[in-house]
Amino acid sequence: MTACITDKPISVLLIDDHPVVRTGYRRLLENTPDICVVAEADNGETGYALYMERSPDVIILDLNMPGIGGLEVIRRIKAKNSDARILVFSMMDNVTMAQHSLRAGATGFISKQSGMGEMLQAVRQVALGKVYIESALASAMAMNLSRKDTPESLLETLTKREFQIFKLLAEGNSCAQIAETLFISPKTVGVHHINLMRKLNLQNITQLILMAIKNNVIQA
Repeated sequence: MTACITDKPISVLLIDDHPVVRTGYRRLLENTPDICVVAEADNGETGYALYMERSPDVIILDLNMPGIGGLEVIRRIKAKNSDARILVFSMMDNVTMAQHSLRAGATGFISKQSGMGEMLQAVRQVALGKVYIESALASAMAMNLSRKDTPESLLETLTKREFQIFKLLAEGNSCAQIAETLFISPKTVGVHHINLMRKLNLQNITQLILMAIKNNVIQA
């Protein structure tokens, strides 16, 4: 890591499995006098451990990573520190992912299509404990409040745990694998699986995967 420029910069932990992305945004952040990257990780487990070790002011977190995903990282960090400030930085720029990230405990959400200025603004706002949502997504979320029974609004009826399991199922994980990832029993996974299928009016795993792709929960 490069030296921090000011005496009390905003300390940042970067968690993203793409080294090129981490390198690019580390350079952006560290060329800003009031922000300093103190650690980075390429997976959720390492990111969680580094958070516990370094206690940064802001965590910048991708959602799609090997091992435990970003939503589970948020849940674990918030369970340890309810005041943790987490900015989700994701390829998935849809309302559903933003809302579930915020419900899991994230303080902000921006997409990787956003400009550099928006990233810096988001980090500074999140560091102050303010919720920050990329402007285009904030507008879409406001419009979505009046929409009923669309596939996207149906996803919003899922609990945080149901949505985690929905995403893991769509990624091809078995109930046993999901139970191991989330530290719950296979029976509990099965109950959540039945409930989420009922809420979403889905009949089989193929429909579930197609719904996840259509709503940008996973990439095709």
